[in-house]
Amino acid sequence: MIQGGPGHWGGGWRRFIRADGDREQSFSGLSGSVDVPESPEPKAPKGLGERWRELVTSVRGGAAAFPRVLSLVWQASAGATVMLGVVTVLLGVLPAATAYTAKLLINAVLAGINTHGSAAAHLVIPLGPFTMRSWTTTTTGVVVMLAVIQLAIFALNSLLGTVRNISQQLLQNEVQVRIQLMVMERAARLDLPFFEDSYSYDLLRRAQQDSTGRPVQMISGAFGLLQTVITFVTMIALLLAVSPLLAVIALLAPIPAFIADTRYGWIGFMISRWSSPILRRMNYLVTLVTTDNNAKEVKLFELGDYFVQRYRALAETYNSRQRRLIRSRYLVGFAWQSLTLIAGSVTYLYVALLAIAGRLTIGDLTLYTTAATSVQGSIQGILGGFSSMYEHNLYLSNLFELLAKDRTILPPEKPVPLPRPLRGELRFEHVSFRYPGAVAEALHDDSFTIEAGETIAIVGRNGAGKSTLIKLLCRLYDPTAGRILLDGIDLRDFDPDELRSVFGAMFQDYVTYQATAAENVGLGEVGQIEDREAINAAVVKGGASELVNGLPQGLDTPLGKWFEVKSSNLSGGEWQKIALSRAFMRDAKILFLDEPTSALDAQAEFDLFQRLRRLSRGKTAVYISHRFSTVRQADRILFFEQGRLVEEGTHGELMKLDGRYAKLFRLQAAAYTGEPVDAAIADVAATPASPGLRNQPPSASNAAAAIASASMPNSR
Repeated sequence: MIQGGPGHWGGGWRRFIRADGDREQSFSGLSGSVDVPESPEPKAPKGLGERWRELVTSVRGGAAAFPRVLSLVWQASAGATVMLGVVTVLLGVLPAATAYTAKLLINAVLAGINTHGSAAAHLVIPLGPFTMRSWTTTTTGVVVMLAVIQLAIFALNSLLGTVRNISQQLLQNEVQVRIQLMVMERAARLDLPFFEDSYSYDLLRRAQQDSTGRPVQMISGAFGLLQTVITFVTMIALLLAVSPLLAVIALLAPIPAFIADTRYGWIGFMISRWSSPILRRMNYLVTLVTTDNNAKEVKLFELGDYFVQRYRALAETYNSRQRRLIRSRYLVGFAWQSLTLIAGSVTYLYVALLAIAGRLTIGDLTLYTTAATSVQGSIQGILGGFSSMYEHNLYLSNLFELLAKDRTILPPEKPVPLPRPLRGELRFEHVSFRYPGAVAEALHDDSFTIEAGETIAIVGRNGAGKSTLIKLLCRLYDPTAGRILLDGIDLRDFDPDELRSVFGAMFQDYVTYQATAAENVGLGEVGQIEDREAINAAVVKGGASELVNGLPQGLDTPLGKWFEVKSSNLSGGEWQKIALSRAFMRDAKILFLDEPTSALDAQAEFDLFQRLRRLSRGKTAVYISHRFSTVRQADRILFFEQGRLVEEGTHGELMKLDGRYAKLFRLQAAAYTGEPVDAAIADVAATPASPGLRNQPPSASNAAAAIASASMPNSR
């Protein structure tokens, strides 16, 4: 039987992909293994008792999810839901009406044959306690009336089917939009740690792709169950009148096929879940080959064939799993379905023998044969409906799991209001931070103060913890140890949204929005996205005036090539100017810039820092840069190595200290001047800092000497 249901397997899946924050088997988007471990199969049910409990589990699983799914569909479109329900109920009655009309028609035709259609007759239709009797006519007239009634039933059945299809399609569209909105709204609420976890991408993909159509399918299935039950109730009495034994056979025959469907539906869900990393890698390879951002490198390095081959290998792995499941599922289903076919054949033979014996009319034979087949189909439909609902519920569990996710960085019960006026002093007190699931710390026991109105440059080699520091300052993460203070108050005491409202930022991996230039800038303060005066001011501050003025439609020019043929595709440096302008949209007291000049030319870089010093007067500015020529303009420099603050001071002080900063500065300067690089400098620059250098500011004597030498040209 199914061991523990979705919760059981969900835990197993999550345990598999997470070991110290990483998968037990690493998956590169390109070169990782093309295989994934086999998903454990449920233990095969043994005995009738376990099979019955499996059936009950499936019924309960589908029924338990129904109210939640109904609520989701109802909120999407109550009118379409009601229409779908009403039409489904009416369609449940029509099979019995069709079968009974066919019986009356066949009997009337036989009577007409015997009387040559001229005998007087009435059309008599018993309706429970009532009886409908037509005017006196001939047997031919009765046949005509029954034919017209049967035509009306067929026409009504066709009309109701059309209305159901329309309602279902409209409901499908509404639900699809609603689910996408729910996913977007939830994703907008979640914090950065959720998006920097690989499991999140799988969950988001499954929630979006696997859940979009299943709510409507589940509701349609539930209404289909209601329709089938109505059909079953109207037919079962006729079958019981023939033989209770046949009724029992018809009831029991479809159950094995239902159990098989339930079992393989669960296995299919698990394979889908297990294959999610492969599908994500396949989508990544498609993106590499088909998007404009990657086209240059793909063409230059002739990577297209390589990516195609990787995709082909992944697709073969995925398809082999699917082929195996499909073959097993449908071959086993065929074997169990044979029991239902045998039961139907026995039923038909038995009723035919009764007709030969004269105990039934030809019309009764047709009616009872239809009823027997309908009852078997109804039972199979009911059980299959529960099986489908159960399977839909398994896939919908991805959506509900996503919707159950909540923010990890929550406001305190009683948030402290931001100081008014805000000075902008930032202080780190023994701050350490480790990314979720990581072994090493990104920052370790760092303490320093950024004074209000000070311009600070954060420098260090790749992986030193510089960008992590910005994330902590923006409270995209919380420290694992220590605290960060803003004007003497712990950041965790503020409401996160209110806190971020006083920050302006440009991140290293800034977004290139496929939108107009005005929208690209205005998104920095979405409340002013229509304020052209504010946007123009931000463009000036970001140094993008010349760029915007040169665009075909100015601020109204679409940027990027995704949606508009006549759009402009900017260079890396031009996009960076737009991103900088977006950072200046908000009149922020504190400004964070992560590699703001990485794609700018020398003149644009110089102009930016001239503006930055002017625009940041009275504001606290923190920027990260690898270019020491611009770093020297900061009020103070913090040098990080392996997550630790190892040196701090002005450019002159750090050059006088002759530590790691000074050596790296000379190493970088040598690339411009052509001066020979001392081997000791190159060796120290390439060697990680020892723990003993952590948090060692210049000594008093060194500081005094540095101040004295700050005015010397050769020290700057």
